[in-house]
Amino acid sequence: MHNPNPYDIVIAGAGPVGLFLACDLRLAGLAVLVLEQAEHPGSPLKRLPFGMRGLSAPTIEAFHRRGLLGDIAAPQQAGGEVAAAAHWMQQARRPGGHFAGIQFYLDTVDTSKWPYRLPDAAGTHIVSDMEALETVLAARASAMGAEIRRGLGVEGFDQSDEDVTIRAGGELFRARWLVGCDGGRSTVRKLGGFEFVGTDPEFTGYSVEVELADPDKLTPSRHYTATGMYTYARPGTIAMVEFDGGAFHRTQPVTPDHVQAVLRRVSDTDVTLTALRLATTWTDRAYQATAYRKGRVLLAGDAAHIHSPLGGQGLNLGLGDAMNLGWKLAATVRGDAPAGLLDSYFDERHPVGADVLDWSRAQVALMRPSRSSRALAAIIRDLIATRDGATYFAERVWGVCLRYQLGGAHPLVGRGAPDFELADGTRLGELLRNGQGLLLDFDGRAPLQAIASRWSGRITYVAGNARERLGLSALLVRPDGFVAWATDADPDLEGVAKAASRWFGEGPRR
Repeated sequence: MHNPNPYDIVIAGAGPVGLFLACDLRLAGLAVLVLEQAEHPGSPLKRLPFGMRGLSAPTIEAFHRRGLLGDIAAPQQAGGEVAAAAHWMQQARRPGGHFAGIQFYLDTVDTSKWPYRLPDAAGTHIVSDMEALETVLAARASAMGAEIRRGLGVEGFDQSDEDVTIRAGGELFRARWLVGCDGGRSTVRKLGGFEFVGTDPEFTGYSVEVELADPDKLTPSRHYTATGMYTYARPGTIAMVEFDGGAFHRTQPVTPDHVQAVLRRVSDTDVTLTALRLATTWTDRAYQATAYRKGRVLLAGDAAHIHSPLGGQGLNLGLGDAMNLGWKLAATVRGDAPAGLLDSYFDERHPVGADVLDWSRAQVALMRPSRSSRALAAIIRDLIATRDGATYFAERVWGVCLRYQLGGAHPLVGRGAPDFELADGTRLGELLRNGQGLLLDFDGRAPLQAIASRWSGRITYVAGNARERLGLSALLVRPDGFVAWATDADPDLEGVAKAASRWFGEGPRR
């Protein structure tokens, strides 16, 4: 199909979400331009310790399926700065995560509750930092041919039935589609008139790096107090929240005197700051767009949903958006998308976002400086210490429970595909690196191969037994790694063909 526009896709925002989306769109051969307002990618807030992020199971699997996991996991595997900055990793008993600061531990989690997760899968949680993550993704996007232009933030756009004209830095750019990945204060969302609804903040949060005259007045660890909460790690890394309705967030400069005053109130000590090296504020404001698409403009990541950073799920939520959207938008541009494919992006991801926002709100409820919240936190602490409780919280925090409602009868449909190891040593994740779907046939049936051939170039057919096949005989996997069809018995040929039509359309590409 002839494209009169210089670009197929313009992405606003060169954060992890925008860059990962650019990689996936380039995998499909599309012309991609990424516009980023910031002149330079670096920032002290992206480095350790404030830039530390935990990657969930769906994120780890997504990176594995695109061949990025090795570079991203390298700092942790090397036991370098990331591992050292993750102070909880030094504990004798290894925590697996937390809910409102209440930890659960790896030795309590019962992974046998997850029958479709192989024990040697890529992992359920990895620690990275934003600077390293963006560096890897930017390098991959550039190597794949995406154009990244910094110092150009979107200032306006006009769309027609055919394309979008974007204004940035006094220049005009034309593309078939515009995707806003430009953060919680998204210009694309605001200019596009997307409705953004939710709940207003209850607190102002602070992440600061300080020097203290009397550091021994603060005890390392997390503390709940009569006015809020603070976490202290020596020598001077502090996160704290004060329940002031978010009054101080971005309303005035964060000065040493103000930080000292808040820290004294929250910690109930007379601690003294001698220097403020780094500071940022945040809140628990939880808002979500009521639509992720308007015409030829789409939203992903924080542009589509914002919430408090408690539990670190925002990055994972945004990367999940990118993985879900990329192949669907690519098929739409190519012209071989089945009806409703692009709409399924909102249908699948909006409920996931709403769930994370509620998860964030529930943590805030436990953190409130009230007797009722402290009583409720005590009950949660007892529950999370049990095997079933720890397993439940691990499922949620690690993202193991993620399942799209795709309507299939098999319990694996809608879940991430297990990373099967085939007889030749190839893993399923490696077979998805071409960005196509996958029909994995453990018993090598000719009728299944014939069905896959109808979608040649969109579905890769692979026959071969696996070291552990979990009772399955065949499965159809979407390009994002989620199972569209599966069976434990002889395949229903009509069923697999119907599933293939639903996700990959009909007929040859134009």
